[in-house]
Amino acid sequence: MALLLTACGSDDEASGNGGDAGDGGNGGSIDVGILTSLSGPGAAAAAGSIRGAQARLDAYEGAGDGCAPDLDFSLVEADDTSSAQGALAGAQKLVQQDDVDALINVSAFFYGAAPFLTTQASTVPVIGGAWDGAQEWKDTDDNLFASSAVPAADVAYATPGEFLESQDASTVAFIGYTTPSSQAGVANAIEATEAVGLETGYTNTSVQIGSTDVGPLVLGILDSGADAVYTTINFDTSLALVAGLKQSGWDGTFVSPTGYGADLLASEPAVQIGQGVVFQSLFTPVEQGTEATEMLKTALQASGNESGVPGFYESQGWFAADLLLYGFEQAGCDAGREQVIATLQDTDDWDAGGLYPAPVPQTTTEYDEQCTFFVRLEGDGFVPIEGADPVCGGTLS
Repeated sequence: MALLLTACGSDDEASGNGGDAGDGGNGGSIDVGILTSLSGPGAAAAAGSIRGAQARLDAYEGAGDGCAPDLDFSLVEADDTSSAQGALAGAQKLVQQDDVDALINVSAFFYGAAPFLTTQASTVPVIGGAWDGAQEWKDTDDNLFASSAVPAADVAYATPGEFLESQDASTVAFIGYTTPSSQAGVANAIEATEAVGLETGYTNTSVQIGSTDVGPLVLGILDSGADAVYTTINFDTSLALVAGLKQSGWDGTFVSPTGYGADLLASEPAVQIGQGVVFQSLFTPVEQGTEATEMLKTALQASGNESGVPGFYESQGWFAADLLLYGFEQAGCDAGREQVIATLQDTDDWDAGGLYPAPVPQTTTEYDEQCTFFVRLEGDGFVPIEGADPVCGGTLS
């Protein structure tokens, strides 16, 4: 979202049984592994990924259409322990021990498992967000399938500049983490804002992940005269920054790449501090009330999400499960793993049932434009910003 974050066993053991995922349409049982953070620093945020994936599978089976009467999907969990080594161990468990028919990735540390999954486990379809930075997502002829656009650190889109220009910004401050992806996100956003004639104010890309020491950042923003702030940091840090700016009387446009979702709405202090903050979403916000968003909202509410507004990890679980289901629908209810892989490799029209403004192709990782929705926190909910539903900007570099 910032742009947009030792192997064991023999080859034979690692490759799984290579058998069919379905069994000819006679009540086939499909075991779907899900790799995410069940322990460690990432566990609290990632908990929603399982709920999101299960909600999509439940909604599919409940509808009773297509392959639903013939296939029974079951989630099998694996912990990445919030580390690259843990991601590898978790992936090996799912493939070697649990013998899953497909694997959903909702892990920021997936890059630790990607080499194993694309070689020794290459007959298992692996689906998930490509935001961990693994280079394997760039390949279009392997068993990895991205359920959101694959970020490119060296490609800037006009979207941030066009949005901030529409909000009458004149000088923009930029805040990012020390990570390469966050820093690249800032660099691309600066290119986008300068392309529409906006001035670049205070810029800091040396913030430590999780830091709430924002005093120097607040002073830098105020001293530069910035009337807008664009960040590539998590909302916990952004929240402290927003609080500091408001205490100083600042009243500009603050844009956060994350934070849209039920997690924020469940925190009364966060809602109070975050009033007026603008959040980005790559998918249609549920507040727009489309057929696709109503389905998503209803399914999440049935799973225990009271507001039905998906958090980041929750949405990632949903999208990965949706793409997997799409693969079975297109390949055939009795399709085996390799048939699903071959089908998804040729897929160019999947748009998560209309939740994405444009399809996410699996035949390329180069995109002509980037479409982003912008919503503002007002009262106890999110409000879509008129004219930013979505903003679609072409490539600049």
